[in-house]
Amino acid sequence: MTISDRQAAMTAFLEAAGWADAVHHPLPGDASTRRYIRLERAGERGGERAMLMDAPAAAEAPVCPPDASPEERAALGYNAVARLAGSNLIAFAGLADALCERGFSAPTILASDVEAGFLLLEDLGDDLIARLLPGDLHEGTLYARAVDVLAAIYRSSFPAAVERDGQSWPLLGYDATALQAEADLFLDWFLAKQAGVTLDDAARADWQAIWARAFKRLDHCPPGLVLRDFHAENLIYLPDRDGEANIGLLDFQDALMGHPAYDLVSLLEDARRNVERKLAVPLKARFVEQAGIADAAGFDAAYAVLGAQRNAKILGIFVRLAVRDGKQRYLDLLPRVARHFVADLQHPALMPLHMWVKSHAPQVFAEAHK
Repeated sequence: MTISDRQAAMTAFLEAAGWADAVHHPLPGDASTRRYIRLERAGERGGERAMLMDAPAAAEAPVCPPDASPEERAALGYNAVARLAGSNLIAFAGLADALCERGFSAPTILASDVEAGFLLLEDLGDDLIARLLPGDLHEGTLYARAVDVLAAIYRSSFPAAVERDGQSWPLLGYDATALQAEADLFLDWFLAKQAGVTLDDAARADWQAIWARAFKRLDHCPPGLVLRDFHAENLIYLPDRDGEANIGLLDFQDALMGHPAYDLVSLLEDARRNVERKLAVPLKARFVEQAGIADAAGFDAAYAVLGAQRNAKILGIFVRLAVRDGKQRYLDLLPRVARHFVADLQHPALMPLHMWVKSHAPQVFAEAHK
């Protein structure tokens, strides 16, 4: 589809939704193939706003069939291996509906054409937690509220699949295949492209065997919904709403069923901003209590495993964004992510991984000290 064809399709969608006369304010792009446009129009009670999500179909690799084997997923590409939603809008819209039904503040879907790749969303505003800090609101208070939302999501039940417009999207497991593929981005991009290191087959096999053992620590906690990108730039403060609804949720279309420590790591080991270090211990304890986690020590080990996994992934992704996509600004974030990664490696549960990194990837320690 040409740019003019895409524009015509968007115009037709907005006309059908009653927003043809809206003024368009494109938002800055992120690391995905989606784009967002804020819409403003005159209404009966003054100005009205909504958000248009434009996600062209087939802009990314195929998604994961529910019953695909690891080999079949590898043949389909990275989205299938890591169980990412790509440009599939059923995932976002169905999850938004499911979250709203349970009292959480995902954007309400105002209109949808998932086949064409358009959603019209409730505009939750601009008060991202990342923009409010530092400021009049206390960081600990906002982060405690975000932790309360995570605990409430974990306590909530979700169906095996979510639905929208007569179509369904399965909530698959965040399995070892997906976790390993993400961790391997550290080797393929950070080590290979940023540090210039080429591993032999034995070193790579050792890396994967270490992770396979580490991932077994995730089996001792019942799975819950993991949003996979839960951090201050995807959370909106909504002071006029009560309880868990006062934190708006964005960017959750890649959600899977997995260990609840993953989203807590995303929040507290933020790749884009420094979270006050003294908050980590009490906030982890707050989550463990509110989520009803029985084994606090086991949760702490799983937190370290998923922290190391997520930060290894992000180190790889940020280099990939710079090298492959020309988004050089992501390289500026590498030292912070490297510091998180190195800190996670200090946990006793990760001693084998720590030793492997010291032997094969010492460059990450240098990155952490920049």
